Order: sequence, then structure tokens, then C-alpha cells
Amino acid sequence: MTDTHAPATPVVLSPDTLDAVAATGVAVPGYDRTGLTVGIVHFGVGGFHRAHQAMVIDRLLAEGEARDFAICGVGVLEQDRRMKEVMDAQGGLYTLVLKHPDGRREARVIGSVVEYLLAVDDPEGVVEKMASPETKIVSLTVTEGGYNFHHVTGEFDETNPAVRADLEAVAAGRSPHTTFGLVTAALQRRRERGLEPFTVMSCDNIPGNGHVAKKMFSAYAELVDSAFAAWMRTTVSFPNCMVDRITPVTSDEDRAEVRDGLGIADAWPVVAEPFFQWVLEDDFPLGRPPYERADVQLVDDVEPYEFMKLRLLNASHQGLCYYGYLSGYRYAHEATTDPAIAGFLRDYMDLEATPTLSEVPGIDLDDYKATLIERFQNPEVRDTLARLCAESSDRIPKWLLPVVRENLASDGDVRRSAAIVASWARYAEAVDEQGDPITIVDRLADRLTAAAVTQRDDRLAFLRDREVFGDLVDDERFTSAYLDALEGLIADGAHATVERLAALPRD
Repeated sequence: MTDTHAPATPVVLSPDTLDAVAATGVAVPGYDRTGLTVGIVHFGVGGFHRAHQAMVIDRLLAEGEARDFAICGVGVLEQDRRMKEVMDAQGGLYTLVLKHPDGRREARVIGSVVEYLLAVDDPEGVVEKMASPETKIVSLTVTEGGYNFHHVTGEFDETNPAVRADLEAVAAGRSPHTTFGLVTAALQRRRERGLEPFTVMSCDNIPGNGHVAKKMFSAYAELVDSAFAAWMRTTVSFPNCMVDRITPVTSDEDRAEVRDGLGIADAWPVVAEPFFQWVLEDDFPLGRPPYERADVQLVDDVEPYEFMKLRLLNASHQGLCYYGYLSGYRYAHEATTDPAIAGFLRDYMDLEATPTLSEVPGIDLDDYKATLIERFQNPEVRDTLARLCAESSDRIPKWLLPVVRENLASDGDVRRSAAIVASWARYAEAVDEQGDPITIVDRLADRLTAAAVTQRDDRLAFLRDREVFGDLVDDERFTSAYLDALEGLIADGAHATVERLAALPRD
């Protein structure tokens, strides 16, 4: 634990109590927050943003930098109301606790978020905030599913009910409510006022996230005004970036530890691992914070780094979560400490993911992969397998299936990748090996489970969903490996199957 002096009565976190918080030994913002200017509007203020991008701005503010780049958070869904309530009550302040593997805690109060807007209540206020001359960057952590594109075609989904409602609202002169509509409306307003456009910075786990954001926002704009869409494509900057820090969902136990161990009553602290990485394409026409002073790598080409992270870290999370959960584990560190699961993951990384990667400047891939296993095994982070198993239909197609397709094209090995997909199919049956129900958290949950429960009679049923898997069901080499793993999962169970997979020859 950080060297703290927890008071008998916890200090309720707010701008007025920072001196009392500092007396506990927890670091607090030493800069004057009242004189900050919002230069970044961020959509999706969850744990990751607060452990990552907002932490970076806080570091810079502590060094006397980036005072024109404070953050205004934005929520676009009704479920974001609780975050607004907490951020309003705490003046945007929250406690970030880094959990080291040896049990140490490193805590500080982050002060870079100075405002929070809820588009459900005030879409016009959100648009006007982005249209302000002070706003230089609009950033996004809206999850992999927030970009509204078809997993197989890669095209914008015009049939999305929220998008259709937005377009009808705009046509009737009312405010939009989606991220696409709000950002587009703000860019239109800036153009009408003669202001240069802000940079749109995607920080989500999608290959070429900047390119994808540009394509999707432009496609939405095309439905509103084709001439404006053409202007957007040629004028607005959408840099790519790769972000990395394991950030589990804040639990009641985390809140209790901050309250009882640190002496701070924080309604929504954030916990994360110590590891941090941000690789960012340097393309900010209106200027940016001096990110490089906070250990951000500014590069010309992000692609090698993002493929490394998505195909090694993110895809490996999918490799451990289903086998781990079905084997009876509930946390990532428990599953990865299992020699069979750890061996299976390392074989996937070495034999299937790595051959699809190009050279990554400044990175020793062997060291990186070893570090990944160590990070997964951090017992203090307590990252739940349920979190890693969630939203698989948005994750597997973006992180793992590109590895499969590249290896199929090059005659590479796909046995472990196919086995990961098979473990997802078994998990999607929504019942574990003890007969207990599994709550499937996925936008396609009903459809996926309906297919999975028929695979006892039709082993390829799950794989026949072409909107998720494309034509993989037609590839005999992939389906052979998939069926081999699925047969094992059904007949022998997850742990016996992953043990057998980990024993496969590495040639």
C-alpha cells in the first residue's frame, strides 16, 4: 500500500477537500484547476480513459504544461448518467490506483477532467462545446462496437436504429444524439463559423482506428450532406494510435480499499496495472499537448505497434478467457498461472500471431510476449474473465480472425486460433461444465446462443454466421481444426482440451 495516513473518517473527494486528501499521503493535483481551458472533448469516459489519456494530461498539468488541454467528458447513453452524477459531485476528480504484482499500491488523484456533459440531456451543449474555438481535439474510447461497421464488409451500417433516428432528427431540425451525429454537427458548425476543424482521435482497439473513424464518420456525414462529407474527408485529421493498459472494471472491493486503506470516499475510483503504452501518429493541425513528455511515443506509422498489441495481447485475452472460465477460473491471473493455458497462449503468440507481424521498431517481440504473460499473471489487478469474455462478436473478428485469414493465405498454422473460436462457441452455449448458467454479454447474445445450443447436433452451427465469420465455414483446413477443438471441449472439457493443445508440436 502507498505510505498513507488514513483518517478515522474517510475524506469525501471533492475540489474543496484536496488539502485533507493530501494529508492522507495520496498525491493530489498541485496545479490550479480553476484556470484550465478545455481543449479536449472526450467521448466514453470509462475506466480506461481515466487510467490512460486523462492520466497523461494530469501528468503534463503537474509539470506546468497543457493548461489549454483540460478534458470535458461526454456520455451519449442513458447508462452514462451515473458517471455524470459522480463526476459532477466530485468536480471531475477521481483516484487512480496502480496495482503492482508485489502488492504495492500507487495512488494519486487525477484532476485533468474538469467538466462532464450528458448528450441525453443536452445534445446542443455537447455540440457547442466541440464547436468552441478552444477545442482542439475530440477523442474517443467508445469500444470496438461503437464504430457501427459491418464485421465482414467493413462498411457503415446505415440500418442502425440509432443512426436512422439521428438522421430523422437532423432532417427535422432537431439535435442528433449519437457520437456520429454530435461530432458531425460540431464540425459543420465550425465550418460555418470559419473555424478550422478539430482533430478526431480514436483510442479504441481497432486496427487502423484513425482510418476506421474517418471512414465511419465520413459515411455518416454523407447521409447528411455529401458536399460536407467530401470536405470532411479532405480536411479533418484522424490520427491512428495504439493504447495499452489493463484496466479492470471498478469493483465494490476497489471502492472499499480506497475508502478504508487510503481514507478517501471516492464513488468511482479507477484501478489499473502499472504498465502503460501509447503510440500515437503525430497529426494534429490545431496543435496538441506535449505528449512526448509523458512517455507517449509519437511516430509516423502506428500500424506495426497496433497489430502487435491487437494480435498478441488482445487476441491472447480471448485465448485465455473462455478456456479459463470453462475450466473453473474467474480471474485472468488464475487462468494464466495454469501451465496449460500459459503454454497454449505462448504457442499461439509464437506460432500463429507473430508470423503475421512486421518488424516493430524499438520492440523486442520475445521480451514483449514474455511481459504479456507476466502482466496477465498479476494477482493484484484481478481482471475478471467475464470482462474479457464480453462483447466477443466485436472483438474476435477484429483481433483474431485477421490472424486466421493471413495464416490460411500463407499456409500457416491455424490450429490454436481455430481452438480459440471453438472455445467461444462452447462458452456461448451459456452454461458451464457444472451446468450453471453463464451470462453472455454481447450485442448478438441471443443469436449467438441460439446457434451455439444447436452445435451438439450440427457442429458447424456457430461458425455458419457469415456476418461474424465470413466464409471461414467453407475453409476445410480451418473447420478441421475448429471441429477437433470443439469435439474435445464437448467430450473431454475445457481443461483437458487446452492441455492437449498446449502439447501440440511446435514445428
